[in-house]
Amino acid sequence: MVNYTILAGGFAVPGFISTYVFNNETNSLSIAAQSFTGDNPSWIARHPQNPAVLYAVNEVQTIGNLQSFTVNNDTSVSLIDTITTQGVGPTFTNPLSTGEVSAMNFGSPNCSFISTDPNDPLHFLSTNSSGVAFPISQGEKSNPHMSLQYNDEVLVSDLGADKIWRLGRNDASSNSSFTVQGQIDRDVGSGPRRLAIRNDILFVVSETTSTLTAQRILVGPNSTTSPLLANISTYPADALPGSKFAAAELLISTPTDRFPNPLIYVSNRNIGSTIDPKGDTIAIFEFVNGTSLTVSTSNANINNTNEKRMKRIRKSSVLHDRDASSSSKSEGAGYSFNLLAQVPTGLQQIRSMALGQVDDGGDAYIIAGATTTGGVAILERVNGGRNLTLLANNQEVQNRTSFVFLSSL
Repeated sequence: MVNYTILAGGFAVPGFISTYVFNNETNSLSIAAQSFTGDNPSWIARHPQNPAVLYAVNEVQTIGNLQSFTVNNDTSVSLIDTITTQGVGPTFTNPLSTGEVSAMNFGSPNCSFISTDPNDPLHFLSTNSSGVAFPISQGEKSNPHMSLQYNDEVLVSDLGADKIWRLGRNDASSNSSFTVQGQIDRDVGSGPRRLAIRNDILFVVSETTSTLTAQRILVGPNSTTSPLLANISTYPADALPGSKFAAAELLISTPTDRFPNPLIYVSNRNIGSTIDPKGDTIAIFEFVNGTSLTVSTSNANINNTNEKRMKRIRKSSVLHDRDASSSSKSEGAGYSFNLLAQVPTGLQQIRSMALGQVDDGGDAYIIAGATTTGGVAILERVNGGRNLTLLANNQEVQNRTSFVFLSSL
């Protein structure tokens, strides 16, 4: 028996971070603590070296904040420091290997990289912090949504500008400010939201068109956009009339003896007028890199249905002729996505989900939260991760939008 402790941020005024405990013997999910914070701590992230340090952004429709917390022995959290993000509605944060913490200002065309004390990552240094303004023309949209460190770069998905900005330093060995040094263009109206990298291949989930794509990352700084290796719709084939999906989260599992294949999990957020009582789905994909691919008849039918539904429901899609043809050229030969399952969760509008840690066996579970109704759910990865089984649900608190697994008890 293992008790897994999970912190959850979300929308609330006054804001709070919830502490959940999942018991994998009784399959129970309970709340152990509620810690008050600034308003709307919608995204939380743990320090990579110090598990007792937690960061959160306050996603408010004025100038937002970045906050630091210490994780107490009773798994509650205590606020230590607060600093402005220099922008509106920050929706994402993550600590970098440089000692800085990013803040993506979704409501304004900029982001911040906030330095921390080298001897105390709980305290911010405003004098060494910097902001980056994205080079968009007047009247154009910019909604930076996520940051991802890649070697000496930071990639930023801009949902409004349909670009992935490549940020670097003029001198990578110094503490000079980050600047935009390149970009990866995405199709107009696609809305790139979530990024992940594996083996120098960039995986992107686009919100507006509910698509998953893969492409190589060219050596930076570089503004050249490489052709797609593969793309697929994340849209559930059996969606009810009146549904409108906006793909939200992207996870790629770490290979282990128990789960030998790295699999891709994408949450499908239904923002349409029709509410499906089965809830939003989590789509599971396999990325195939080779010259042959065997797809079962059922999965092939699902993929065909998805493509037809995408064409019927949305005229503007990332699967334009240019993208579709690029994946069939030599660059994309032998690469494809295989849809393994669409798993209903009972949750309405999944904005985020998280995999547990490998070292304590927590990677057998995914936690997901509803932005509207349904609470928080724990799902077990079965059949080598190729499917999911719902184990537990807690509806004491709604609007949980980000999660961090702590060390198991």
